[in-house]
Amino acid sequence: MASPALTHFLPRFGVAAAVVSLLGLTGCQINNHSTESLVPASGVLPLKGLAQNVSVRRNSQGMPLIESSSFHDALFTLGYVHAGDRISQMVRLRLLAQGRMAELDGADALETDRLMRTVNLKKTADELYKSASPRLKKFFEVYARGVNAYLFRYRDKLPADLAQASYKIEYWKPEDSALIFSLLNFGMSVNLQEELNSLVLAQKVGTDKLPWLMPTYPNEALPTAEADKLKGLALGSQLQGLSSVAQALEQVTQLSLPGVTASSDWAIGPQRSRNGKSLLANDIHQPIGVPSAWSYVQIRAPKYQAAGASIAGLPTLFAGFNGKVAWGMSMAMGDNQDVFLEKLKRQGNSLYYLADGKWLPATVRNETFFVKGQRPIREAIYETRHGPLLNSALGTPNALNSSLGLALQTPDLKGDKTLDAFFDLSRAQNSEKASDASREIRAVALNLLYADANHIGWQVTGLYPNRREGLGLFPSPGWDSRYDWEGYADPMLHPYDQDPAQGWLGTANQRTAAYGYGMQLSNSWLAPERSERLAQLASSGKQDARSMIAMQYDQTTLFAAKLKTMFSAPGMAQPLKQAIAALPVADQAKAREALGRLMAFDGKLSPTSADASLYELFLQESTRQIFLDELGPETSANWKAFIANSNLSYSALADHLLGREDSPFWDDTRTPQKEDKPAILARSLASAISAGDSLMGLDHKAWQWGKLHHYLWRNASGQTVRGPVMAGGDHTTLNTAAYNVAGSSFDVTLIPAMRMIVDFGQVEPMMGQNSTGQSSNPSSPHYTDGIDPWLKGQYISFPMQPQNFDKTYGTTRLTLMPGK
Repeated sequence: MASPALTHFLPRFGVAAAVVSLLGLTGCQINNHSTESLVPASGVLPLKGLAQNVSVRRNSQGMPLIESSSFHDALFTLGYVHAGDRISQMVRLRLLAQGRMAELDGADALETDRLMRTVNLKKTADELYKSASPRLKKFFEVYARGVNAYLFRYRDKLPADLAQASYKIEYWKPEDSALIFSLLNFGMSVNLQEELNSLVLAQKVGTDKLPWLMPTYPNEALPTAEADKLKGLALGSQLQGLSSVAQALEQVTQLSLPGVTASSDWAIGPQRSRNGKSLLANDIHQPIGVPSAWSYVQIRAPKYQAAGASIAGLPTLFAGFNGKVAWGMSMAMGDNQDVFLEKLKRQGNSLYYLADGKWLPATVRNETFFVKGQRPIREAIYETRHGPLLNSALGTPNALNSSLGLALQTPDLKGDKTLDAFFDLSRAQNSEKASDASREIRAVALNLLYADANHIGWQVTGLYPNRREGLGLFPSPGWDSRYDWEGYADPMLHPYDQDPAQGWLGTANQRTAAYGYGMQLSNSWLAPERSERLAQLASSGKQDARSMIAMQYDQTTLFAAKLKTMFSAPGMAQPLKQAIAALPVADQAKAREALGRLMAFDGKLSPTSADASLYELFLQESTRQIFLDELGPETSANWKAFIANSNLSYSALADHLLGREDSPFWDDTRTPQKEDKPAILARSLASAISAGDSLMGLDHKAWQWGKLHHYLWRNASGQTVRGPVMAGGDHTTLNTAAYNVAGSSFDVTLIPAMRMIVDFGQVEPMMGQNSTGQSSNPSSPHYTDGIDPWLKGQYISFPMQPQNFDKTYGTTRLTLMPGK
């Protein structure tokens, strides 16, 4: 039984999810908006701050083309356009990052605010901004002026969720853009949630069994030595009071669907291209919702032209094309943060922590929380040598009276030039310059791919600690400096490649650094099947834009074939047959039917496939059959922690299905006999048919994966905006459509929210799509008009040649002119 201290420890740490939720936040709490809050698409508008006239045209989905005679005016206009499209999103993202949501939403947001003040992203953002060049700071200042021009003009006509919140919006500061960047970066700390979940699971199953539940690729050793760090620690008795930390983290999680740890990008070299020129494709994943995180924009100025995916609040293109170079990104799954257990003691009003046998005073900073409708609250936040104590997020008098606390260490970004590097990347005129810029991106862990017409390249970005001991997979004893960081890995060691002989490069959040590699990149990788399917398709024949689209929409899983190999293996086929024969008579027929159909399944997870539905039901039922007896009930913190980790990285289920015959979890602790793998698999096969009968009826040929698996677009209030729409695929397909394993529903949780393809062999190489709409304002015609094209595989062209602008953007324009 998990101790009360950790019962509420966040099973699905949600900073990443919250970031994406607020990126997907809508102004749609109230749906009867006036269109007064929308920036007009045509006419003439005087704006103070512009030097010369600027033209803004929109394509059929409202994506803007900004044409300007200076980059200064283009950035100013980008700020104005971003605010016009996404001001609700921008304001709430900033408040989340600042830990000030309670000023807008009241006391319900206070726990979230405590957490975010504890993490102190402002410090990170300040370091990033101070380290930026004077040129870059100027860009951010001009962009902020554009945002503020919108806020001034529309101060009495804001979207309803802001207008009716009686919250006075502050003007945008240049540093606010760095703050949003820091929030996004912090949300990519994929192993943070796993570390917290491991404490929950360690209490339940002990440190000996814990390694079997953690993300370990097939044929890799279990992290038993890593789990030994937690041996002998009475976590339950020593972490008293920390359950409220979980509630603060859960408040963040509840803003969104869990999990945002995926994306795919690949580049095809000239030798594999049908037209002899490079290709690049990128899709960036996020929880399904309205609107998408991403906002497409195109800029044309005398010394700058580019089109790509931006995030409102940041004058940065994260993926795009500038006429010469294309670039895209996926998460590197980098583990560049660690949780440290700290031994604590109180002496009077002071807090001390143990460090190598000495009690050192924790540093303290005071924070004031302004809460809508209440008096301000002043609280102390403590830090150890490793970083802020998450205990500080409790906000209770006994918050730091526990003998054990959790400190969070993140990289030091002093001197970091990441913000400059992204701008340099968008201006690179060849792959060599793109490579130079990508190596300077340190503040965020990415697989960055780039290409020009004749070359392709890949660079892992980020800042990765050198740990003296341990892997960082589980929390480390903070009182023992053996586990401390010792600088960071040399950037020259970061994995990279250029123009490989195989003729293509691609990443899909798989392991990219083998064991024994010269630096420690991560221990947490997503399922390898997407990258394996990518390799299968990229290396077969010549490629063009049409084949790139087919790859982005591919719904074949390679895990099904691995499952068949396991079922038919010499050591499994006969024992499984015997285990099925030992089942109750009614279940024997079900298990035989399920096995026969799975052995014939081609792995195509189309929405109309009956066998695809059986395959997914088998995965869900086997999860319960293998693990629920020891980790249940399903409402427990243990089970939620386990399922959350299964969604975050390569799952223990997949690992057990393909191997781990000696795992202690095969035995069902609820029965007197000892079960083995064949026995549990036999049960799972029968249960899959039973589950399908109850969900889809007794006519097994009429089953369809899409009857269980739906796209459902909801706004931030949980209201359904679109759907349900039948979906295919799952978390292992290139066209990702993940769902919560062993959850209450198969509804899609994670999708490719943005897709982009650049084919250098075409007259106009770039095309892209957004999964929802350009605007976060429900009164806009571009609120959800991207959903149908996204479902149908329709892309919009982003032309670079002015003579082709009219075809995509038309001739209707909004002219912004200098005002007084």
